Amino acid sequence: MANNKTGNKENKGVLKSIERIGNALPHPAIIFVILSVAVIIISYIVSLMGTTVTYMDARQGAEVTLGADNMLSAAGLRYVFNSATKNFTGFAPLGTVLVAMLGVGVAEWSGLINVALKKLLTNVPASLLTAVVVFAGIMSNIASDAGYVVVIPLGAIVFAGAGRHPIAGLAAAFAGVSAGFSANLLIGTLDPLLGGITNASLAAAGSTYQVLPTANYYFMIVSTFLLTILGTIVTEKIVEKNLGTYHGDFEPNKEKVTPLENKGLRNAGIALLIFAVIMAVLTVPENALFKEADATGAVNINTFMSNGLIFMILLVFMIPGFVYGKTVGKIKNTNDLVESMTDAMKSMGGYLVLAFFAAQFVSYFGKSNLGTILSVKGAEFLEGIGFTGLPLVLGFILVSAFINLFMGSASAKWAIMAPIFVPMMMRLGLSPELTQAAFRIGDSSTNIITPLMSYFAMIVVFAKKYDKDSGIGTIISTMIPYSITFLIGWSVLMIIWYVFGLPLGPGAGLFV
Repeated sequence: MANNKTGNKENKGVLKSIERIGNALPHPAIIFVILSVAVIIISYIVSLMGTTVTYMDARQGAEVTLGADNMLSAAGLRYVFNSATKNFTGFAPLGTVLVAMLGVGVAEWSGLINVALKKLLTNVPASLLTAVVVFAGIMSNIASDAGYVVVIPLGAIVFAGAGRHPIAGLAAAFAGVSAGFSANLLIGTLDPLLGGITNASLAAAGSTYQVLPTANYYFMIVSTFLLTILGTIVTEKIVEKNLGTYHGDFEPNKEKVTPLENKGLRNAGIALLIFAVIMAVLTVPENALFKEADATGAVNINTFMSNGLIFMILLVFMIPGFVYGKTVGKIKNTNDLVESMTDAMKSMGGYLVLAFFAAQFVSYFGKSNLGTILSVKGAEFLEGIGFTGLPLVLGFILVSAFINLFMGSASAKWAIMAPIFVPMMMRLGLSPELTQAAFRIGDSSTNIITPLMSYFAMIVVFAKKYDKDSGIGTIISTMIPYSITFLIGWSVLMIIWYVFGLPLGPGAGLFV
């Protein structure tokens, strides 16, 4: 028993040291400035060395040779100045966060979220609260990036309302949404996307083998429950203990729900139900209005899921929030409605500043080709080791997890790695479905500890709402236990799957 306590103290000491070092650094916005300068200098050095890589890009269907793009050259410096505004306005999470927050702001300002959470906390046993938050985060992946702007801040609010540390709730939701990004009980937008890249890689290698969108379905269903359990244990046994007692300004509302508030909840629920029915009519039927043909001619709602979903989420919060506000008298006219959205935007000022500098760093890193070079070099390293069978699968998971620290986009990484590993592992008797599943484990597990992840800056801002002294160090030190636990636990699940020869999905075996 004494050994366990000592281990816990050492573990906590390491995490606290990481937090202290991280938070002792300059403001996160300045850190992104420093990282941007570092990328510019490193790109010059790598370019000077003449380092190049050649690989098959599955998305282009052609072999590509490239080296580092020197950001210190005349063209590179012109890019730094000419792209600054475009980098900011085109930063993927920016529009997503701001649009969704307009709707969330109405629901929060009117009091709907507060009252709904009081109801939730009354009906959900305290022992299951953490599991519900992690599970909700994982399931939110069906809506692509929506979980980042909806589930993560709600996780913090739910924990705060229960008298628990809000950053622990934020961390639990973040772990579910991001570290568990590939797991789900349903087929999401990522499944056909990765499957399409896998098929393109097979075709480029001269194979007629086809991977279905359901290629990893069985494995991901089991992964959902595994990660929920692991996320719950890490939150309650490690993260909350490390964070300690919350001493921030947020005070949970412990008043009981009044009859008028209950009426408001009922009316908001009816409004939400009507809206859900309308959206179902627009998206579900074979000839639904929001369905359209994609590049292959197949009619589906993929375009809506990629582009229209966030506006739908705005309405999901705005409509019930407005109805609730009208019922309880908080919203009397359209001026109040606009005020609620304006109030939400006031809280996003810090995020806008951080997003500007984060956008420059992400853009420079992509422009420099450093991420692609690192990915190809990592792939060549693993290919040259000579592993086969299960050691190869586990090595591939680790390489994917490492590369993910430097290259955020799952599809971009897979487009580079799939043409190398899918044919290689297929020649060694491992199915493309297995290779894809292994990639997804590594790609997801380290999302939560890399500042290159698009939404990382937003998570830092959310945390500052509850602890003004928190920073990048706080987030990374808080999320490291999740990342390590998910990576190990998920890899163990893969070992079990491999040893027993279980199918990864319908008609998708482990071997060829």
